[in-house]
Amino acid sequence: MSGEATDAGYAIEIRERYQDVFRDRWPVSIDPKPDELLSSWLHRLAIANGLAPRSFAGVLGRGDGMWSPRLDLRLLPHVAAQLSEQTGVPHEAISALAMTGCALTPLLLPLREKADRNRSTWMQYCPRCFADDEVPYFRSCWRLATRISCFVHGRGLRDRCPACRSGVAAFDQGELVPQHFCARCGFDLRRASKVFVKAPARRLERSIDDICRVEMAKGSTTIGDLTSRLLRAPIIAGVSLGKTLTNLSTSSRIRCFEWLADKHVSWLTEDEDDAVARRRRLVLAAGGHDRLIAHFADFMDKHQASPRSVRSPSTGADLAALLEAYSRATDGGSERSVPVFLRPRADKIVKFRR
Repeated sequence: MSGEATDAGYAIEIRERYQDVFRDRWPVSIDPKPDELLSSWLHRLAIANGLAPRSFAGVLGRGDGMWSPRLDLRLLPHVAAQLSEQTGVPHEAISALAMTGCALTPLLLPLREKADRNRSTWMQYCPRCFADDEVPYFRSCWRLATRISCFVHGRGLRDRCPACRSGVAAFDQGELVPQHFCARCGFDLRRASKVFVKAPARRLERSIDDICRVEMAKGSTTIGDLTSRLLRAPIIAGVSLGKTLTNLSTSSRIRCFEWLADKHVSWLTEDEDDAVARRRRLVLAAGGHDRLIAHFADFMDKHQASPRSVRSPSTGADLAALLEAYSRATDGGSERSVPVFLRPRADKIVKFRR
């Protein structure tokens, strides 16, 4: 409906539905951001087209409540097709934003709109990332229970509004307000204070993230056992009896990782497959992917008398290949132990790719 002021008051007339007015293409299309979660893109798309996220659910034929987070986990083919047709964004790019079929699905925080202070909510965020973003958006990696800090800023993540203690509820926003403002009280989440996480806990977190990526990349059959061990982490740490990692709030998981960082890593590294166990030990001993690259570079410098300036390992290294190369090199100590594509050449800078 639309209204027009007259001397007698407001004249009301019935207008077309949004989807009828823009039948072929929505007026505004926006591109997804790097590692953006589907629900985050949907919220931004709604506001860009003049609709509050809660109303946009009806345009997509979705119900009330956590409509967009549910699409994160199960993007229906007809919804993906509709989004592609109306925005011009390729179907594959839209599907890639969802977490359907992810091997790490058991580690995703559960869809819980309301929770007490010690229970998890469905989404975490980094205030500094929001502050640095040209347009603030939510990352897919923030859905994982194994993530407790921001790898860019080194700060702990948050899962609640610090003003009203509500979880993230951008899906229920009824006004044209960007999603980095709390849907319950309007607090700007960019202003949330810093959360401190001890360095050993952050190293353990990075190592676990790298181990998961390696085993996913290699198609390891042990990924199910790995996720089960990670879910039992609170019991191993002794911080919460009977609760899995996905059921703890972010602050509780931070404490859990800080306790685990002081324990022996056998709970994570032991495996019937010696190669799997060795890969995990290498990553944990190095403290993560970046440190492993540095150790590998040091080893190559020492044993092959090759100046570090000749090799410039980047943070985009293929971690699975790097682990295999490092393992062979440290076992054999000879050039034959290192794959040909990683051997230094005087006429070429060797770069690793992730």
